[in-house]
Amino acid sequence: MPKTLKDMLDAANAAVERIDAARARALVAEGALLLDIRDAPELEASGRAEGSHHVPRGMLEFRADPASPFHDPELSPERPVVLHCASGGRAALAGKLLKDMGYAQVYNLGGFKDWKEGGGPVTGPIDPGM
Repeated sequence: MPKTLKDMLDAANAAVERIDAARARALVAEGALLLDIRDAPELEASGRAEGSHHVPRGMLEFRADPASPFHDPELSPERPVVLHCASGGRAALAGKLLKDMGYAQVYNLGGFKDWKEGGGPVTGPIDPGM
């Protein structure tokens, strides 16, 4: 029987702990990677969490695998990762993916708005100019 999006989100939310912005800031202060998985146009339009690292969701598997020629050295299975997207769905799915890839400490902050509303510092959107 095929899985639905709801099935996948339920499994992801069961596997990946959801945290608030205060806990996310504490984890980042202890060395966790704050990972923004939104697409580049989203970051350009709305800004980003200060100090966050960006890997688009579509490239996560390639960037997270240490054996991949596209590996991002900021990503390590030993380093805690705090994920966020725009609203939390992609972050949950990405968190489950990272867990499946051997990342033990993975957390879902939810959306960029959760970071901002929770007092997390942000950098503004890119000014497109005239």
